[in-house]
Amino acid sequence: MAEQKKNATIYDVAEKVGVSLATVSRVVNGNDNVRQSTRDKVLKAIDELGYQPNAVARGLASKKTTTIGVVMPDVTNIFYSELTRGVDDIAQMYQYDALLTNTDDEQDRAVTAIKNLMTKQVDGIIYMGTKLSEPVMAMIQSAGVPIVLAGSVAENEALPSVNIDYVTAFETVTTKLLARGHQRIALVLGSRDRAIDQDFRLVGYQRALQEAGIDYDDQLVFAKARTYEAGQLQAADLMAQDVTAVVAYDDEIAVSILNYYQDHGYKVPEDLEIVTSNNTNFSIVSRPELSSINQPKYDIGAVAMRMLTKLMNGEKLTETQIKLPYTLISRGSTRTK
Repeated sequence: MAEQKKNATIYDVAEKVGVSLATVSRVVNGNDNVRQSTRDKVLKAIDELGYQPNAVARGLASKKTTTIGVVMPDVTNIFYSELTRGVDDIAQMYQYDALLTNTDDEQDRAVTAIKNLMTKQVDGIIYMGTKLSEPVMAMIQSAGVPIVLAGSVAENEALPSVNIDYVTAFETVTTKLLARGHQRIALVLGSRDRAIDQDFRLVGYQRALQEAGIDYDDQLVFAKARTYEAGQLQAADLMAQDVTAVVAYDDEIAVSILNYYQDHGYKVPEDLEIVTSNNTNFSIVSRPELSSINQPKYDIGAVAMRMLTKLMNGEKLTETQIKLPYTLISRGSTRTK
């Protein structure tokens, strides 16, 4: 009968076989510098005792913990959940465990999250935060491990990233609304001080206006609503500006605006057209369903994790700024003509 022992340690294995801790460690970490007969005895003892090598303990010898950290701004946001599915599947394929952290999109918490992940000796980090403040960048630079952005961008392309061409996507959506005669198109952003909003989404919106010969009006750009309730308050501000179309950065906020307008007697898309940009389940459970930029969310996470595995293995990336293709999906929140 197998000699099962609860919570067996490396010391138990070494004692059972009559070898040193270093020998057991070499076997666990796949070191070839162990005689085959000894290796077989160690592996048999590991099996009989039910010893489970700890990732951090393995890391003492291999300098790797086979663990990566994932920094998420909001674990309840479906967009980031779908990105994380892609990350986790590829992580498992390459035998990495993922530690998830939530920051509530707060920069102080992002700094703490990265610091905490480093104390756990992670081999790399996938960062999904949409803002990269100076304190966050300073912590990233001092982390000493590879970091890849997923669904986000850094100023001056300072970090490897995977996303879509946000500039072109928002320019295309705005251009389509302008072509249907809209003059007062609202752009709803998450913030006015994040690179992804200010340097990409806003730039695409402005390019479309410029191409159509329409002056940019800063009063039609709204920001900071990140919850359904905040979106309702912001919808009142949109209504006060007599907007006839909305391009929103987030599906939950888009649904909030949609409901607010319909609750106040507006018809969508007859009185107001709405386009969102994440194409999560929010966009199809609303009535009418929301037209959306369709980002390959799972693929963004998966490709980011693959990039991270290469960096953790000391490989050089042939491309550091990867933009995956997106599509535009027309649904009931926009007119066909």
